[in-house]
Amino acid sequence: MSEQRIGGTTGSAQIPNRTTHITGWGHEVPAATLTNADLEKIVETSDEWITTRTGIRERRIASKGETTASMGALAAARALAVAGIKADDVDLIVVATLTPDHLMPSTAVLIKGALGSTRAAAFDLSAACSGFAYAYAVAHGFLTAGLGQRALVIGAETLSRSVDWSDRSTCVLFGDGAGAIVLEALDLEAGQGAASRPGTLSFELSADPSGAYALWIPGGVGEGADPLIKMDGAKTYVYATRTMAAVATAAIERAGLTPAQVDLVIPHQANIRIIEHVSKAISYPMEKIFVNLDKYGNTSAASIPIALSEAVAAGRLKPGDVFCTVAFGGGYTSGAFVTRWGADPAHGARAAIVDPASIRVVRPEGGAKADEPPAVLQAFLGRRHR
Repeated sequence: MSEQRIGGTTGSAQIPNRTTHITGWGHEVPAATLTNADLEKIVETSDEWITTRTGIRERRIASKGETTASMGALAAARALAVAGIKADDVDLIVVATLTPDHLMPSTAVLIKGALGSTRAAAFDLSAACSGFAYAYAVAHGFLTAGLGQRALVIGAETLSRSVDWSDRSTCVLFGDGAGAIVLEALDLEAGQGAASRPGTLSFELSADPSGAYALWIPGGVGEGADPLIKMDGAKTYVYATRTMAAVATAAIERAGLTPAQVDLVIPHQANIRIIEHVSKAISYPMEKIFVNLDKYGNTSAASIPIALSEAVAAGRLKPGDVFCTVAFGGGYTSGAFVTRWGADPAHGARAAIVDPASIRVVRPEGGAKADEPPAVLQAFLGRRHR
């Protein structure tokens, strides 16, 4: 088989009886929206066609000056505020993205600078739409190995600048945004089982390189190609439905739980048909699955942290609740993790203290191409919606 899978539980930590838990969360989306009606003016499509096949009604589009790093920095600042800590209390910043501002420096380094952090290690990773699950697992391993106490885990994307706006099969799917969490080390009491153990319970990651070019973006070093998304939709749908169900089931089983013991599932927000298929495959009711893709479309690595932030604000998670995230992405990659929520949802109000004007990402002299939205979208970017 070409698919490889790894997973783990808190029992595999290098420091015995240590896990991690989420103490802060936040997100940022652009103010400008692109509706299905707008897309009818760009490509041959219709609101009815898009909505019935994807569930998406609108998506957010980054305007000039809004970038992967700037949105990620603002989401991270809100997560820090919710956690009640400062940037220098963080030991690691890891950013999941497939749309970095530059090949170098990393988006994480730019975000570190914007936050005023002086001591955190910082790097990006790329696992496409599964990126946040991969970043969470990496940060969990870093903290349980004793390399630090706190990490910022960020998913941020500016997909509108990697979309072929003449390809109606892909341009209707994607949007921009960022989400972040603060993940902290947590020492457990001896003998705590899955029924009562707080924090991160398990994770599952997989990759199947047989689908590497079914969902991809060319334009690597020396390729000389436009870095625009290309997708075999039919093949990707089959992979997504099969693999999301498999990794979610595996992660729940590794946690020593059954689907009935999971209070909420937060899936990658790619397509409502995929989510409904996974719901049936794991015998999990749709009313216990958080969905916000109608507002944002597919924001790749940002979709799960944005959805998590909104789920908390909507009262869908309370202390003691167990939730499972699950994602698939180009590569083909997939990932899931299971966590028992412990934070006070009321702390989310602290995000409002962050002044967006105080979070500034350094740009190269003369600006950068990453700062500019596609010309075809300029007519739609004057509208604001929050």
